[in-house]
Amino acid sequence: MKKKVLSVLLCTAMVATMAAGCGSDAKDTAKTDDTAKTDDAAKEDEAPADDAADDAAKEDEAPAGDMHFEIVSKGFQHAYWQAVLKGAENKASELGVTINFVGPNTESDVADQVQMLTSAINAKPNAIGLAALSTDACLDAIATAQSSNIPIIGFDSGVPGAPEGAIAANAATDNYAAGALAAEKTYEAIKDRIANADGSVRIGVLGQDATSESIVNRGLGFIDKIAELIQADGKTVTVEGNDKYVTDSKVEKTDGADVVIEVAVPASVDASLSKTDCETILNKEDTIAVYGSNQHSGEAMVSANETLQKFGTGEDQVIGVAFDSGKVIMGAVENGTFLGAITQAPVAMGEKIVELLYAAANGETVEDVDTGCQWYTAENMKDEEIAQNLYE
Repeated sequence: MKKKVLSVLLCTAMVATMAAGCGSDAKDTAKTDDTAKTDDAAKEDEAPADDAADDAAKEDEAPAGDMHFEIVSKGFQHAYWQAVLKGAENKASELGVTINFVGPNTESDVADQVQMLTSAINAKPNAIGLAALSTDACLDAIATAQSSNIPIIGFDSGVPGAPEGAIAANAATDNYAAGALAAEKTYEAIKDRIANADGSVRIGVLGQDATSESIVNRGLGFIDKIAELIQADGKTVTVEGNDKYVTDSKVEKTDGADVVIEVAVPASVDASLSKTDCETILNKEDTIAVYGSNQHSGEAMVSANETLQKFGTGEDQVIGVAFDSGKVIMGAVENGTFLGAITQAPVAMGEKIVELLYAAANGETVEDVDTGCQWYTAENMKDEEIAQNLYE
């Protein structure tokens, strides 16, 4: 009997202990829940100042996927512009932005380009890329872009003479330096002919136009450098032909000069007119070299040579040097018709344009970028470093 009573008492004590333990756990759990609720409420009320600032900044900065850029080129008629487009598309895809790349049918269609620029502004892009055919013709549209706070990035020839602050930066070849490189390579091939000549000799320069900064600078870079090299070797030189090039070159007019640099520019950007200009120069007996300052001029040189057969690297042939690549010019370099040519880096230029547009649209400070150039010949045009910059 005593044992039964003792058992009952022990069981009662155990139940009481367990009940007390459960009660303690419930109270602790309740305290924990209340504390958590209090902490959460405190966190909600306490938004860090840095986080708030970051959120505000994110609201002001459009996501890359929402960014759109308009790019107005000088044309689509040359493979060069297609290569620029390729680079722009590559970089746009990488950054997650969209672009609309346009250009007139020919580089004489100034009015068409102005209309394209106006349409680009009306599209309200985050930024605009522009290679102006005529800065003067684009001035009203540029002013509209400025008043709409749309940054403009120049490329290729850029936007020379634009109002101060209108163009945030330029992505372009240093065309004057590129023309000078062409002159150095040309002079290496003709310096002995000049030194040993009985009378005066002639060097032709074909310019597509006398308005585009890129074309003019390539011509002037060539003229100034080759004149400098000729004079350094004790010979005299003068420049004839197109007034723009004659006036803007550093060469002083010299009667009876040992070397005549003749600059030919067609009345309009027309392949047949440039071909005729080249034929005229090639038919002069004292011509020893011809330089074409862009793809248009280089291809005109090839066309002129089809019947005249004057170009080549032999002692009695005319040295031909071109600028840009493209299938026709590359073929002329490869088969020895031309001594060589200067190529830009159009794919890299396209990439740099979009990079600058993206940075400018995000309010970053941007600076001009030299996209570079290279001299290519039949011997090196297959090299990886050169080949990547050649376009058909």
